[in-house]
Amino acid sequence: MCGRFSLNQTGEDLAEAFDLRPAPPVAPRYNIAPTQPVAAVVATAENPDPHFHFLQWGLIPSWAKDPAIGSRMINARAETVAEKPSFRAAFKRRRCLILADGFYEWQRTGDRKPKQPHYIFLKEHQPFAFAGLWEHWSDPVGGGELETCTILTTDPNSLMEPIHNRMPVILPAADYAAWLDPDFAQPQALQAMLRPYEAEAMERYPVSTVVNKPQNDSPDCIEPLDQQP
Repeated sequence: MCGRFSLNQTGEDLAEAFDLRPAPPVAPRYNIAPTQPVAAVVATAENPDPHFHFLQWGLIPSWAKDPAIGSRMINARAETVAEKPSFRAAFKRRRCLILADGFYEWQRTGDRKPKQPHYIFLKEHQPFAFAGLWEHWSDPVGGGELETCTILTTDPNSLMEPIHNRMPVILPAADYAAWLDPDFAQPQALQAMLRPYEAEAMERYPVSTVVNKPQNDSPDCIEPLDQQP
């Protein structure tokens, strides 16, 4: 599962990492939560060049009547994404990169003890991309429109396995172009991209439970627990 993440990078950092022009208009985020806007890169048949876009986290299928379904669609399992009615259309032609530089997972520490949050990131603290899907939804009653997304998850690598039985799919840069290409429709090749990221390239440490509340969005969220005052 992936239920919270961070993106504490400048627009210039993201422009360089993802070959974006102009630099995206982003502000530092330390505790991005479901239903909030997330920074993404998309490509469409109408605009095939990868470009920056904000999406609402929590995918609402195009056929949904109630947008509340999105709060239950923040993640999609890589193993079943090609068959699930909620995700299969987006998997074929509406794939995206969801930009991040770290994410959180909660570890069980005992039957009666609160879960311990951990912050997980790449060793060089560089930005990276979750494999995502996106959808365009039109309100059949009010006529409003939303563009929403979900993050794909897979089996944990050895770094994540002691904490949780799932982890978000982090794509290597070499896979960005094919993942974004709406005309690339080779299910086996797409499925092969949805693998655990190399554990040796990642780090983690425990953080304070301040991250448990979505309204807390400050550098305190990513501060190592052993450095808390």
